[in-house]
Order: sequence, then C-alpha cells, then structure tokens
Amino acid sequence: MVEKVHPVVFSHDFFDGHEQVVFCHDEETGLKAIIGIHSTVLGPALGGTRMWPYESESAALWDVLRLSRGMTFKASLAGLNLGGGKAVIIADSRKDKTPEMMRAFGRFVNSLSGKYITAEDVGIKEDDIRYVKEETDFVTGIPTEMGGSGDPSPVTAYGVFVGIKAAARYKWGSEELKGRKVLVQGVGNVGLTLVKYLSEAGAEVWVQDVYPEKIREAEEKYNARAYTGHFADAEVDIYSPCALGATLDEQTIPALKCSIVAGAANNQLADETHHSRMIQQRGILYCPDFLINAGGLINVYSEIAHYDRAEALRRTENIYHTLLDVITLSEKTGITTHQAAYLKAKERIENHKKIPV
Repeated sequence: MVEKVHPVVFSHDFFDGHEQVVFCHDEETGLKAIIGIHSTVLGPALGGTRMWPYESESAALWDVLRLSRGMTFKASLAGLNLGGGKAVIIADSRKDKTPEMMRAFGRFVNSLSGKYITAEDVGIKEDDIRYVKEETDFVTGIPTEMGGSGDPSPVTAYGVFVGIKAAARYKWGSEELKGRKVLVQGVGNVGLTLVKYLSEAGAEVWVQDVYPEKIREAEEKYNARAYTGHFADAEVDIYSPCALGATLDEQTIPALKCSIVAGAANNQLADETHHSRMIQQRGILYCPDFLINAGGLINVYSEIAHYDRAEALRRTENIYHTLLDVITLSEKTGITTHQAAYLKAKERIENHKKIPV
C-alpha cells in the first residue's frame, strides 16, 4: 500500500502568517487552483494568476505561498496601497486552458468579495482575463480596449531594465550598458521586452528558453544570441533570470561567473536567507526580485488608482532609487540586499499598523 503524503498549510515552510489560503475545484471544467492571500494590511491583496503543470499539488502550494508573500513586500516597496496575494492554476496553459475554466476561476475570485484581485502571470494572457472579467470585477490587467491598463509585462520589463542600470551604476560607476554581456533566461512576454531594452542600450544579449520559437524571435527581432550551456557557466556581466524561480541554490551560486544578478523571475533564491548570503560572500550584487520586478504591479494598480501608462512608467522609474537605497543599507549594515529590501518593506507595513483606524 502506497502511503499518501498530503500537503500541509499552517506548518508549511513558506506559511508566513498568511491570512487565507483557498483551494478551488470545478469538476466540470477541470479547474484546480489555489489562491494565497498573505496580507491585506496595506490594502486588498493583488497578484496575478499563474497557470503551470506542477508536478504535484505540494509544489503548487509551495509556489503560491512564496509568490503571495513576495507580493506583499513588492507592493510595500513600490509604495502602493495593496496587500499581497497570488493564485496558481494546476494545468498546462498550452493544452488544458479553456474559456470555461477561466470563467470558473473568476467565480472563485468573486467569492472573496474583493479581498483578492487577480491579473496576468505566467501562462495567463489578456484574452484569458476577458473571461475572468465576465464573472468578477476583482481583476486588473484588463485589455486597453475594455478600458483597462492592458498587458503589464512591458512595464515589468522596464522596471527590471531600470534596476539593471542602477546596479551597473553601483557596481561599475556608470549605468552605461554598451558592451556589457547579459544572459536573459526566459524570453516570454517580460523577458523578450527586456531583451529589446538591453539591445537598444548596446548590450550584448544571450538568451535561453525552453521554447525554441521564443529564442528565434529574440534572435530575429533584437539580434540576441542563443546560449545553450548551463546558465551558471555563462561568462557574462549580468545574469537576468526571467523564467521560473529558485535557480539560485547550493549548486549554481558557486558556479556563477557574473557580477550582477537582476531579473524578473519571482523567488529566484531557493533559500532566501542562506542563498542571499552565499551570493553576497561571492561579491555578486543581487537585486531583490520583489523590488525590481514591481513594474507590472504598478501598471495594474493604475486601474484602481486611476492613472495612465505614462504615469505607470514614471512611477516604475522609482525602482532605480529604491534599489540604490537598499544597496546602501546593505553596505552600511553588512546584511544582504535581500534582507535590506525585506526590512524596508516590513517597516512600511508595521508603520501602517500603527495608524489609528
């Protein structure tokens, strides 16, 4: 008899005082989803929905707990009146996704009465959001023709680009990227736009992706080059992880040959405390993901705060100065950049708790 191992929540390694974890199932459409609401101290929990063929339900829970927690700190550092939430749908977006499934998911979001607001993430596109919108008003990243802010990924990419320039300024004394070698791992909606920004800035860009057609698109549009080796072996100035997280671990960090890690992927560190320290000890500048990838969140927040794309881009430029502040705090105190970013985010949340209701 095979013993079944059931996922736990309250004693999970990445359960961090989460306010609510919702398991969603719709038998007719095959929907299996988890919504994680980490905090609503600063405002409603806003975070995208990720569709991915997780190897297990435990892996999906692990992902949604980490992602929702990260959204809390991302919103705080970006100065937004939002809490942190995230959703994952256990499915292959290329084979399993249907309009009916997205509508069913929308009904679950609606049942939370605005405590969680969803948007696009990996495997979810603007067209999918249309179907979610049919069932709930608690959704952002709505197509522009429907009066929304549209695809947030270009603004996410812009924020990462701004962060890379700030990191370059600190590391080399200049934000000039001409001639700098960059490996972008993952050239989906965000990664491909980042390649565009980097190429226009004169950087030499290498790309990796699990889908060959995405690599060809980066090569043809932006003169990028395919990199076929292991990313940690790439002799580049900047490693930019823009796919899934946890690429930085016990095996990869000692092998890294870059000077800066700055990418759009969430949860790049397999173990936040230990691996951020390992990177620091190697003299590599790590740009906390929940700081530099906040552009997309800033963009979708425009549908709540009522500002346009130009203002979203202007607010995203603040990532440059916030990152330099975090690096300065790290340098003064000896803590890692990840810890410094976390402390700044927590400080705003704790100060908000002290405000009389």
